[in-house]
Amino acid sequence: MARKKKHKHHEEHVDESWLIPYADLLTLLLALFIVLFAASTVDLQKFQAIANSFNNAFIGGTGVLDYERPVPEPVNPQPSPSDIPEKEEEKEEERNDEEKRKEAEREELKNLQDKINGYISRNNLELELQTKLIDDGLLVTLHNDTFFDSGSAQVRGDDAKLAKEISQLLVMNPPRNIVVSGHTDNVPIRNSQYDNNWHLSVMRSVNFMKILLENTKLNAQNFSAKGFGEFKPVSSNDTSDGRRKNRRVEILILPNN
Repeated sequence: MARKKKHKHHEEHVDESWLIPYADLLTLLLALFIVLFAASTVDLQKFQAIANSFNNAFIGGTGVLDYERPVPEPVNPQPSPSDIPEKEEEKEEERNDEEKRKEAEREELKNLQDKINGYISRNNLELELQTKLIDDGLLVTLHNDTFFDSGSAQVRGDDAKLAKEISQLLVMNPPRNIVVSGHTDNVPIRNSQYDNNWHLSVMRSVNFMKILLENTKLNAQNFSAKGFGEFKPVSSNDTSDGRRKNRRVEILILPNN
């Protein structure tokens, strides 16, 4: 009986030695990206420690992180202690200068008030005109009954002369901004010319301002007109005297500062 020949099987082994440096390279890349991510928020002490560790690991060549350390600029540099007193002194001087300007302007408005009050006294107009120095400036109040008929926005012919005399008192050097505002009582208006008290108050302030600006010494660009209707009373509308006080035109002379 013939013997079966034994066949030797030679196993072929693939050379996988390349996997070792490949795995090392991937590991180093992963470590590098982790370090870069961790260093994205710069902390100088941690950054230097990481750089030293890597440089020690890669002896014989240039370190991966071997470059000049970034020096972040301060976001809000604090003033030196020597600068603080100087800046405080500057602020204090500015405040003092501003107070002096306000005081000087208030004094000038007070002089203007005395001038208008002298005109009122000489012409016995105490019931028709009043002045008051307020925070917003010098307020001159003129009662509507002196200049307007009931339900009308036209200045009466005889009283237009008084309005022109008042315009002479508003000539100032330097000129100031002036606001003319109209006010009424709360009695509803009953005519076809004006829709309501607000409409009437606006037209009264405009018409009165027109007469003031007939004075060529006044500049129209310094004037403005407003109407408030019955919505800013100075007295109760429950009495006839209160309603009379509420029907008024106000001239507000503003301070220059």
